[in-house]
Amino acid sequence: MLRKLLVGFGLVEIVKPEPIIGACERIGLRNPESVKRRPLAQSGARLEGLVFVWLLVRGRKGSTLVSGLLGLAGLALVMLPRPMITLSQHLVYTNTDDLELQPWVVPAARLLGVLYLTVTLLSRSTGEATATESDSDSETEESTRRLRLTSR
Repeated sequence: MLRKLLVGFGLVEIVKPEPIIGACERIGLRNPESVKRRPLAQSGARLEGLVFVWLLVRGRKGSTLVSGLLGLAGLALVMLPRPMITLSQHLVYTNTDDLELQPWVVPAARLLGVLYLTVTLLSRSTGEATATESDSDSETEESTRRLRLTSR
């Protein structure tokens, strides 16, 4: 269920990043009307959505590099939220000095890190389930073949 929800969120973020970015700005900033976004801000949101979908759908068949980078970003957000917030602001906005953060931005950044780690872990469990299912299918096919041979 959680996997489907996160895939859905990723798809929405790919197709329509603006409402998600706007909601985050309204929640995280005291003055969201004064933001000046860089042109690549929407591309960054789309990339985040693409990574979510890619990892959650492909699982272990996806890139371990992408999974590792998302996990590393998640750990950094959990452990060092303030520098990560500053870095992300400089990547997304041209007027970072004008932005007034809400007091709950640091806990929200940590939650985002937990979300990244959750996506990373869910993507690994997809690969393990697929491998287990294919092993189980192979064993079932082998057992069926043996039964046919002995019944002849």
